[in-house]
Amino acid sequence: MSRADLSKQPSDVAAMFDEVSVGYDRTNTVLSVGNATLWRIATTRAVDPRPGQLILDVAAGTGTSSASLAHSGARVIAADFSPGMIAVGRQRQAGNPNIEFVQADATQLPFDDDSFDAVTISFGLRNIVDPGAALAEFFRVTKPGGRVVVCEFSRPPASLIRAGYYAYLRYGMPIFARLASSNPVAYAYLMESIRDWPDQHTLAGMIRRAGFERVAYRNLTAGIVALHRGFVPPTEADAAPSAGRGASAAPNSVDPKGDQ
Repeated sequence: MSRADLSKQPSDVAAMFDEVSVGYDRTNTVLSVGNATLWRIATTRAVDPRPGQLILDVAAGTGTSSASLAHSGARVIAADFSPGMIAVGRQRQAGNPNIEFVQADATQLPFDDDSFDAVTISFGLRNIVDPGAALAEFFRVTKPGGRVVVCEFSRPPASLIRAGYYAYLRYGMPIFARLASSNPVAYAYLMESIRDWPDQHTLAGMIRRAGFERVAYRNLTAGIVALHRGFVPPTEADAAPSAGRGASAAPNSVDPKGDQ
């Protein structure tokens, strides 16, 4: 059985996801105690997909998140570097004409500049060997005025909740992984990668450094997950008609909405 480590070598990560691809969605539902669906709904709302838009869903896996985005009528490119995930995704989403699967490395996306109205990634950024390079690629392929939405495990700000969550990762998750996964060893990496991942403020800074503006985040499930977003600056032509609007949205602000 394959498992990656914190060096996050692409071949190791891809092989690990290849092995868990068939039962991946079921395992996620079990390990998240049903919260995966709520996180997906929140991410879809943050992306705000609309008919006629072109959206890139990175680390799309079997296309569950892509299907949620495509339900609006938007066209979704579901990109993943695991051929096993893509094979399962193509089978499961075969009847959805608004989803196209593409095997791609997030740090070297095979798309032109300014191609997408939005780029999103859910629970995949921390698996990339160079997340800064991936964010730079997201910025490159997003149209001026478009948005990036990153949904990722994070660090609960309340010490009591954080301690309980880390106890679950260490003791509870291995039990559930043995019951629900065909490759429970791989989920040891999941625990390690979550604990090693930076907190909300640090990730927001990474998104800003990639070039995005109006970067904000809000905590979901008491900060176990954080939903980040940012926007590509509009061109002068795009910005001129909207001058004076949106002034209340402070740059680099933190969304004050409560947890979900």
